[in-house]
Amino acid sequence: MANTTSGTVTFDKTFAVDEIIEEAYERIGSQVSSGYQLKTARRSLNIMFQEWGNRGLHYWEVGEADINLVEGQAEYIFFRATSDGTSAVTDPANTYGVADVLESTLRADRTATDQADSSLTKIDRSTYSSLSNKLAKGTPSQYFVQRFVDKTVVTLYPTPDSSNAAKAVHIYFVKRIQDADSTYTDATDVPFRFVPCMVSGLAFYLSQKFNPQATQQLKLYYEDELARALSEDGSSTSVHITPKVYYPGT
Repeated sequence: MANTTSGTVTFDKTFAVDEIIEEAYERIGSQVSSGYQLKTARRSLNIMFQEWGNRGLHYWEVGEADINLVEGQAEYIFFRATSDGTSAVTDPANTYGVADVLESTLRADRTATDQADSSLTKIDRSTYSSLSNKLAKGTPSQYFVQRFVDKTVVTLYPTPDSSNAAKAVHIYFVKRIQDADSTYTDATDVPFRFVPCMVSGLAFYLSQKFNPQATQQLKLYYEDELARALSEDGSSTSVHITPKVYYPGT
């Protein structure tokens, strides 16, 4: 008679921060025996999450939000993980912060069944700087994103006029990975695909403090598992390749 399976697939959500830390310490040949060891491991885990932000786009952290347009207002501010002063921007953008804006559309009648979107073009600082009248009113067609320490600013061009004040700019944005806080029984803001490299990465970070002799080997494990997770992350689409037909002249 065959054994039954668990019937669950929730390990990534029941694998709490304290267990992640315990597993990482065991990989460097140590055990958690003090509050300081928990604290320093949590700090390393949060530093690693921030370093992951430099590794490219993480698709599980892509969110959506609407920017309610105001006539004559060009700049719309997302403060870092707070809603202070950002009444024009709806959650969840203010809850988890905006690291960058990926795509944006101008949306009319967004609450009706006949809503209509028109794409906006993302421009860089040089292109925006060359615009002669940055406060010219009209229908927004371009946007410029500035990423500061404490906020992200989306600047529209042209500035919305009265006919566009009832519209919204719908954005897809990159959120920051949520912190591992002092509630060590919480789960992490990481999908199951990244659990192996998260543990390997924390072991690598901890080895630099407590077992430097193992650092190089643990770094190889970490980078290998992280590369596999990053290659798996994403959203696959259909690709059609059509050969080019060439008829040489006679």
